[in-house]
Amino acid sequence: MSAGVLLITHEGVGPALIAAARHVMPQLPLRLAAMEVPADVNIADTREITNRHLRELDQGEGVLVLSDLYGATPCNIGLSMSEHGAHVRCVSGLNLPMLLRVMNYADQKLPELAEIAASGGRRGIFIDHA
Repeated sequence: MSAGVLLITHEGVGPALIAAARHVMPQLPLRLAAMEVPADVNIADTREITNRHLRELDQGEGVLVLSDLYGATPCNIGLSMSEHGAHVRCVSGLNLPMLLRVMNYADQKLPELAEIAASGGRRGIFIDHA
């Protein structure tokens, strides 16, 4: 068994990252879903939708929630899920290297997967000093 992964992002971000990940890795080894949070979100309804996604993705090992921007509504919804009893770890700053790194370490437990996500996101950033 392995953890599930839920992307909670602003509109358009999550599905685009999943499409890009599938381009690089056609067979994604973890259960993965994206949830887009519109600007005019109803928080209560969105938490219920999030709970539904978490229940579908969690097969006993928990769910890694990846959000695009710390402090923004999608991230705050993800962070609030543990307060509502969900077995989640949240990492913000979602980028494609982060998502691919998570997929490459699908056998890891949830706490380690969160650390791998953060490391992959940071290591995916490169500054050309030329």
